Amino acid sequence: MSVHRSLAPAVVLGAALLLAACAGQVGPEGPAGPEGPQGPSGPAGESITTADLSCGECHNATTLISGKEAAWSTSQHGSGTSFARGTSSSCAGCHSGGAFSERISAGLHPGEVESGDPDPTRQDCRACHKIHETYTSADFALETSDPVEFYAFEGVTFDGGSGNLCANCHQPRGGRGEAVNGEVQVTSTHWGPHHGPQSSFLLGVSGSGVEGSPAAHYSAVENTCVGCHMGEGADHSFAPSVDRCQACHADAESFDINGTQTEVQGMLDELEALLIAEGLLDEEGHPAVIAVPEAQADALWNWIAIAHEDRSLGVHNPAYTRALLEYSLETMR
Repeated sequence: MSVHRSLAPAVVLGAALLLAACAGQVGPEGPAGPEGPQGPSGPAGESITTADLSCGECHNATTLISGKEAAWSTSQHGSGTSFARGTSSSCAGCHSGGAFSERISAGLHPGEVESGDPDPTRQDCRACHKIHETYTSADFALETSDPVEFYAFEGVTFDGGSGNLCANCHQPRGGRGEAVNGEVQVTSTHWGPHHGPQSSFLLGVSGSGVEGSPAAHYSAVENTCVGCHMGEGADHSFAPSVDRCQACHADAESFDINGTQTEVQGMLDELEALLIAEGLLDEEGHPAVIAVPEAQADALWNWIAIAHEDRSLGVHNPAYTRALLEYSLETMR
């Protein structure tokens, strides 16, 4: 009996090994079994209402946004077509809202933008404000209010509070140009300080032949451009209002305060006729592409800067505007 007991385990082990050696490949996995019972529910979360969402600071039942959008849509920024020029590298930094924001973020002046915007936008909310960065009312902060160094005039800085945002684009791209042998070359029918030199007129620069100085509208008006063109109510049509003028000019009934605009318009009309008679300007107001005697080039430049580009008829800087026109008329008579 002892012999049979000792052989039994060995026989079983051998049989197991023989079966393992003869077994085939593992078959496919069978179907999943039935789903187990649901676990217990977790603790209740914190209740959140619409009032807790920061988005509600701006997106609410008031006209906080829609009112500004409606006013903005009537402005040149909102209704004009110049944003299309943003596809050009030399224009994108001001003409496209998206490219403007990128330029400001990179700390560049318009002449340093290297490529155009393939999908230009108008100068809209996002161009001026930090929209949807914090999703709170802090998104109404300006892109920048840092002082602006003019890139066409070395050593000249515009520091006008919130108006500094405007001056990033509303400045000239260059001066009259150097005279060679007493003559200045008018390089194209678009020759001049380029559109929007208002900030430079406030400072008393960008005209030609006369040295100017900052106007009271630069030194005495809080936030310069914004103070006159938007006021305390932040009017996004950007249209100046006589009501705002009356804060300083109590008797003002129009922008023609002390007859300044009437006087400037009369001087412009006379100067225009003299420039046309001399062959320096055509009937549509385009300069002739020719070499012009230096003093006459000053007069032509000043007429373009005041009549076509600044377009305030002296309001931005009355003394400087008069001085430029008096000098120009004396040159051309």
